[in-house]
Amino acid sequence: METSLLQNKIAIVTGGSRGIGRAICLKLAELGAKVYVNYSSRADAAEEVVAEIKKNGGDATVVGFNVNDANAVETAIKGIVEQEKRIDILVNNAGISIDALLMRMSDDDWKKTVDVNLNGAFYCSKAVIKTMMKTGGTIINMSSVVGRMGNAGQTAYAASKAGLIGFTKSLAKEVASRGVRVNAIAPGFITTDMTNALPEEHREKLTQVIPLKRLGEAKDIADTVAFLASDSGSYITGQVIGVDGGMYM
Repeated sequence: METSLLQNKIAIVTGGSRGIGRAICLKLAELGAKVYVNYSSRADAAEEVVAEIKKNGGDATVVGFNVNDANAVETAIKGIVEQEKRIDILVNNAGISIDALLMRMSDDDWKKTVDVNLNGAFYCSKAVIKTMMKTGGTIINMSSVVGRMGNAGQTAYAASKAGLIGFTKSLAKEVASRGVRVNAIAPGFITTDMTNALPEEHREKLTQVIPLKRLGEAKDIADTVAFLASDSGSYITGQVIGVDGGMYM
């Protein structure tokens, strides 16, 4: 992709301070977008992402808010709109996973998972949608292969990520006529600090259920976000793009 592919675009990436979110921020900035790097608790990590972007010649700003706090979301995004006059790209990437068998899952853990993963995308999308309907734009929701195929011990996580798929398709139908595209990405097993800490035996078991026989990289997700956010994806909306090495077919 050309380095100017997203020139002068304004992007917000929730949960952009580490992991997949960090890779997405770096990629969008590399392609010319001004990136607002969202964080909820690790301001230092978000600042590091911004510093790296600026070191590479890009433009980025830190913006702190909890995605599951409707008022905080609205205030932060209103401030960005007042500053930039538009928002071209929203990546609803912030998410958590609290794993437990259903019989052992607490009400609080269920609510917290849905609040961040599903309600967070709702609040952020609602906050940008009026602006996007005037100027055009794209929303990219981070679902999961688990939201498509399920996984024992992840009822809350799977439900929230499956909910994102229905949310994506419905919103896409609502706003397509106004030049706004809405898509979801469903990552599979991606290399992270957590998977790197696993014993080699466990990592090997993970790869055995992946047809391509390897874990994905955060870059794989970031590249897909960049494609969907650019004019290369201009005729794609309401879709779920699996980036999972073939786990779900």
